[in-house]
Amino acid sequence: MIPLPFLEEITDRSGIAPRIEVLLPIGVRPRQLTVRTLLAGMLIVLADHRPAHLTRVQQALTTLPEDDQRRLGVIADWKHGPHQLTYRQTERTFGLVADALAKDIPDGLPATRLQRLCDDLLEASIPEEFKDASTSLAVDWTDVEAFSRPPSRGTRDCADPEASWGHRAGGGPGQDSELFFGYYASAATMMREEHGPPVPELARRMTACSCRHDPARALVPVLTAMPAHGIPLGDILADSGYAHRDAGAWAIPLRASGAELVQDLHPNDRGPRGTHHGAIIANGNLYCPATPTTLLELAPLARDATPEQANAHDQQTAETARYKLGRITSDDADGYHRVMRPAAMGKIRCPLRPASMRLDRGRPEILTPPEHPLAEDRLLLAGEPDVQGEQELAADTPGAAAH
Repeated sequence: MIPLPFLEEITDRSGIAPRIEVLLPIGVRPRQLTVRTLLAGMLIVLADHRPAHLTRVQQALTTLPEDDQRRLGVIADWKHGPHQLTYRQTERTFGLVADALAKDIPDGLPATRLQRLCDDLLEASIPEEFKDASTSLAVDWTDVEAFSRPPSRGTRDCADPEASWGHRAGGGPGQDSELFFGYYASAATMMREEHGPPVPELARRMTACSCRHDPARALVPVLTAMPAHGIPLGDILADSGYAHRDAGAWAIPLRASGAELVQDLHPNDRGPRGTHHGAIIANGNLYCPATPTTLLELAPLARDATPEQANAHDQQTAETARYKLGRITSDDADGYHRVMRPAAMGKIRCPLRPASMRLDRGRPEILTPPEHPLAEDRLLLAGEPDVQGEQELAADTPGAAAH
């Protein structure tokens, strides 16, 4: 169990208790349970991995040592003697807080004020020595069932009207997914930098939304707000569920905030997927039409891959990168950038590009040039002449493709 002083320190460091307290109405008599004590009780329950029922919050507070109960106001002196906090009083303070932080019209997404308070509380839980240890984050979402029973078929009448039906991984043999009634909870946890020292995998940001909403879209404003509060974004690791999102919903706003996306491609996007002005579209990028098929069809490593298999896969990946059309501009306002042929960039040797044949033989060489090379008459000019005085040809390609 996490010691109470540590939980109180997190609450005080976040500064959210007084910010919530000023939002609550003033009653006829003072409330015995303050917001600070309520938050401490909620953290005790969550830290002990118990169901976060309000009854358990009251139980956690009333079972503290007597000195702590008096210090936190769980035991207060009334005119008839000491009075211990009741569930009704706990419910009263919690209800006032919930009403103050809720939206006027609930829509399944947290109010901006509530999300900001949660962000500050999570950030306060990061020890000072680790706040700048890494800018990399790993993100994912999971299912959280609602406390309420689902509504009857064809109705929305239930105790939790913001909850909705969603899909999660199936638990039965051959069952890809199953329905559940509740919410999607997303988390962004700290990860070590590439080639950097290990860091504790602490949750830095979290959010929850109804299953009526896309969890990736709900997490984006939370992540993009971090740089404004002095927390730069680095690599963001994600699975294929994020890579398959509309670029405007995920990749473009994150890259505009300084993030680098490192994510699995969705199975539907892997491998060759047609051509663009003669270049092969594969794995979300453009490749030379003479790229070996085995490299274009390179699949992700298995979870149980051996170090030898990982090294071989890395070598093939590096070889594939030689044939990739290289970026020559940053993303524009619409998320597009310009790319150049690999031979023009000096990554491969190609007879169709005589200057590239003077490169050292450590680079791959195109032995059989394509019969129909990149359509020069349809490609867009990069604009500026290269060092040899020739204008390089490039194609616009979406900047939202994954690494």
